Amino acid sequence: MEWRPTICGICPGACGVLAGVKGGRLAAVKPLPGHPRGMLCVRGKHAPEIVHSPDRLQHPLRRQGERGNFNFVPAGWDTALAEIAGRLLEIKDRWGPQALMCYTGRGGFEQCLGEFFAARTDTVSNGIFFPLGSPNAAGAGSVCAVSYGLLASVPTFGTAMRLIEPDVENSRLIVVWGANPATDSPPEMLPRIRRAKRRGAGVIVIDQMRSEMAREADQWVPVRPGTDGALALGLINVIIREGLYDREFVENWTQGFPELAEYVRRFTPDEVARITGVPGQTMVALARELATGGPASLHMFTGLEYSSSGVQNIRAVFILWAITGNLDVPGGMLFNPVPRRTGRIPDLRPPEGVPPVGADRHPLFHRLTRSAHFMEMPRAVLKDDPYPVRALILDGASIITGYPQPDLWRRVFAKLELLVVIDRFMTADAAYAHYVLPATTYYENYSLQRYRGYIQLRTPVVEPVGESRNDFFIFAALAKQLGYGHLFPQTPEELWQWAFAKEPALLEELKQNPQGLPLPEPPQQYRKYAAGKLRPDGRPGFNTPSGKVEIASSLLARYGYDALPVYTEPAESPLSKPALLAQYPLVLNTGTRIHSTFRSQHLNIPGLVRLQPRARVLINPDDAAARGIADGQKVQVITPRGRVTFMAQVTENVPPGTVEANMGGGGPGQAAGWREANVNYLTDPDYRDPVSGFPVFKAMLCRVEPV
Repeated sequence: MEWRPTICGICPGACGVLAGVKGGRLAAVKPLPGHPRGMLCVRGKHAPEIVHSPDRLQHPLRRQGERGNFNFVPAGWDTALAEIAGRLLEIKDRWGPQALMCYTGRGGFEQCLGEFFAARTDTVSNGIFFPLGSPNAAGAGSVCAVSYGLLASVPTFGTAMRLIEPDVENSRLIVVWGANPATDSPPEMLPRIRRAKRRGAGVIVIDQMRSEMAREADQWVPVRPGTDGALALGLINVIIREGLYDREFVENWTQGFPELAEYVRRFTPDEVARITGVPGQTMVALARELATGGPASLHMFTGLEYSSSGVQNIRAVFILWAITGNLDVPGGMLFNPVPRRTGRIPDLRPPEGVPPVGADRHPLFHRLTRSAHFMEMPRAVLKDDPYPVRALILDGASIITGYPQPDLWRRVFAKLELLVVIDRFMTADAAYAHYVLPATTYYENYSLQRYRGYIQLRTPVVEPVGESRNDFFIFAALAKQLGYGHLFPQTPEELWQWAFAKEPALLEELKQNPQGLPLPEPPQQYRKYAAGKLRPDGRPGFNTPSGKVEIASSLLARYGYDALPVYTEPAESPLSKPALLAQYPLVLNTGTRIHSTFRSQHLNIPGLVRLQPRARVLINPDDAAARGIADGQKVQVITPRGRVTFMAQVTENVPPGTVEANMGGGGPGQAAGWREANVNYLTDPDYRDPVSGFPVFKAMLCRVEPV
C-alpha cells in the first residue's frame, strides 16, 4: 500500500491524514504525524466506503418526465452545462436576474470554492450569479453558525468569531458552553482541552445534555434548552452585585454597563433557577468561579443559536467574558489578525439596487453576510414576495432533511422552473431537480487548505469516480457558459497560480512538501485593543462604532433590535405556554451531533450506519418509566406540527423533562431506520429568532409515546 499525505475528506479540509492507496483505490486513512490539527475524525476510517460507495453519483443526469421522482437519464457535461446556462439566461430575461439563486450547503464546504465564489469570507454563500445581476447568494449560514460567528460578535466586539479563539493552553478555567468538542468538525479542540485538563486547568460544561466532554469535565451544569441567556444574565447579576467584575476594563473599554447592571437585577438566583432549572446556589458558585478562577477561556459554536433569543443569548455570554477581564489576555479569548492573503481572489460584490431575498425582514443578517436568507425563500417562490425566484442551484445541501417542514420545501421546489442539484449522492431534493451533477469527494480534488499558521495543497489521492468533478470547477465551467469564465480559474494549475499569485515561490515550495508548511506568524500580543491593533484606523479600542465592547449595541439598535442582551423566553416552553403542557409535557431539543453522521450525510454508508442503525430520541429514565417506554423501543415524538418515529434511548445523559432527537433522517438513499425519521416534521418554519431569522430547533414542546 502507498501512503500519501492529504487532507481528510470526512471533516472537509480539517484533519491532515495519510491516505493508503492500493490498486488505484483509497483503502485506508490514518492521522498525519505532526499535523497542526493532530487528530483524525472518528469517521475517517470509513472514508474508503464513502469514496467508493456504489451509490455515488457518477454522471451528469437530466430529468426524464415529471418531477417528484428519481427518473433521470445520463447527459454529457458539455450538454448539461450548456442547457443549464441557456435556461438560466432565459429565466433572467423573463423574470429579471434576481430570479436566480444559488445555495451552498455543508457538503459543498471547500476552501477554494469559498475563497473564489463567496459573497463574504465568513459565509459559505456562493456569488456565482452576482455578475449576472442577481443578489441572491444563500447558504447554510441561513440556519447555522452566522448567529455565533457574526450577528452576536460583530455588534459586541466589532470582530467576527473566526478571528477570536480560546487560549486553552494558558487557561486556568475552560468553559465549554453548548458545544461538544468530541463531535466538532474538526475535533481539534478536544485534544487541546484534554491536555489543558491534565496540566491542571478546570473544565466546566454548560449544556442541555451530558455530552462526551461533559462526562470528562470537572462539572456539568445542565440547563433547560433555550434558556442559556437567562443563565448568563444571572451570572452577570451575581458578579456585578458582589463587585467581582474587572472595573478597569469595564470603565474604560465597555459601553452600556450601567444599563446592563439595571437590567440584570431581575435575574436573581431564584428567578434564574425557575427559568433554567440550574439551582441558585450552583449559579452563584459558578459566577464566583468565572470571576475569580481565571484566566478563563470559552469554547462555543452553534449550540445557543436555535432559540427565541439566540443572538442575544450568545451576546450575554460574550459580555460575561468581557466584564470578567478575559478578553485578549493570556488564557482568555484571543483576538487574532486577519489571515494573510497569498493570491488573486475575485472581488465578487452583490449588485446594487435590488436587495436579496430576506433583506427586508432580516436587515442585519444581510448587512453582515451580503447574502440572501434562505428561510425566506418559500415566500419568494410561492408568493413572489418580494419578487419571484424561479431558478435555484443547490450545492452540497439537503434542504428537505435540514429545514423545518419538509412538505413546504417540496412545494417550493415543485414550482421552480429550474432546479440543479450538485452532490455526491442522490438527495431528497433531487426528486424535484431538472439536472443532477456529480461532485467529487475531497480525496479526489485539487485545492488548498489554509489554517492559522499552516498551509497545505490538496491533491487527489485517487482518480474521480466516474465523471464526477470538483464543485469548484463545476461552477467555473458554468461561469464560462454564462459568459464570465475569465473571472475564475478553469484548471487546477490556474487555481493554484491564482491562489499564490502574490507568493509564487511559496507555491513551488508547497509542491515539494505535500504534507504542508508552517506559515510564520508574528509573536502573540495581548491587549491589542489598547495598542490600536484591532481597528483599521489604528486607534485604540475595538472595531465597533464606539471603539468599545458594546454591551448596549448601537448596531443592533440601528436596525430596531434591543441594544442590550435581552432574554426572551422560548415562545413554546413550560413557562410561555403552560396550557400546552398537559398535551406536550417534555422540552424537545434536536440536532446534537453524533459520531456516525454529519447532518444528513453518510447515512447510506454501511460502516457508519452500523454505529447507529436507527434515529434515536434520548429520554431520561424517569420520563421513560412514567410512559412505559423501554430502551430500544419504537416510539413516536409528537409536537403540535407532526409526529415522527424514533428508537428510544433511555439515558441519564438528558435531564428529566427534556428529550433529544437526532436530525438528518429523511434522505432517499439512507438506511431504513433513518429514512423515515425526518425530525423536521416536528419543527416550525415560523418559530424563529427575530434577529437572525434562524428556526428554533432546540426549544419546543413535545410528548413521547410508545408505538
